[in-house]
Amino acid sequence: MALRPVNVNIKALDNEAVGDFWAGALGWGVSSEGPGVTNVEPGGDFVWPDASAICVDVVIVPEGKTGAKNRVHLDLATTSLAHQAELVARLKGLGATPVDVGQGDVPWVVLADPEGNEFCVLEPREIYRDTGPVAAIVVDCEDPRAMARFWGGGTDLTVHEVTDDKAVLRSAKGVGPYLEFLRVPGGKTAPDRVHIDLMAYAGEDQETEVARLRALGATDLDLGQGDVPWKCLTDPEDHEFCVLASRPAP
Repeated sequence: MALRPVNVNIKALDNEAVGDFWAGALGWGVSSEGPGVTNVEPGGDFVWPDASAICVDVVIVPEGKTGAKNRVHLDLATTSLAHQAELVARLKGLGATPVDVGQGDVPWVVLADPEGNEFCVLEPREIYRDTGPVAAIVVDCEDPRAMARFWGGGTDLTVHEVTDDKAVLRSAKGVGPYLEFLRVPGGKTAPDRVHIDLMAYAGEDQETEVARLRALGATDLDLGQGDVPWKCLTDPEDHEFCVLASRPAP
């Protein structure tokens, strides 16, 4: 029994505009599962969910982003310094803006999407050569070791590295982006604008998996979602996430 990350969920005032931005940024296509939702995922023979790509869902909400830095962001991969420069220029053309989050003189570039959601365009790194356009989903936290225990125990991700400052996980299949927890002082100051969606494998029971997460330290979350097929929870450091309804076994 295990859960797998399947989406990064981004809240937006204009889901179509933000969805189009991320589709252009990643070179993926867009679709919509319903009003107010834009789904961004690879084209070709990709069939969601698949560990080779964690997709992006942009969901409309009435509130805009606060001035607080998001605790979850995407790192985009590049293959060369020329590719990094070309990608940054293209992203600015799509509506991205430079952001100063106190990063100082670093080899990566920090930008924000059209609604202010921060992300990074990394310099080329060997570890991310096979991840696809998204190198990593990065989560600010206070205790990377605790996050590795929770997310490593609650999902099918393999823990690759754990220190006091960083925890690194990735699909046991060795594909797709990494999930990284970086130690950043200070806890939650605003509702999460970006969160991760999990899903059980086909035939596994959603309620059983949610109960297992609670035993690991997850807490139920009421966002006013009402009667929906997904479960809203928070991890031990109050990062919001959802467990989507399981798919029937084939």
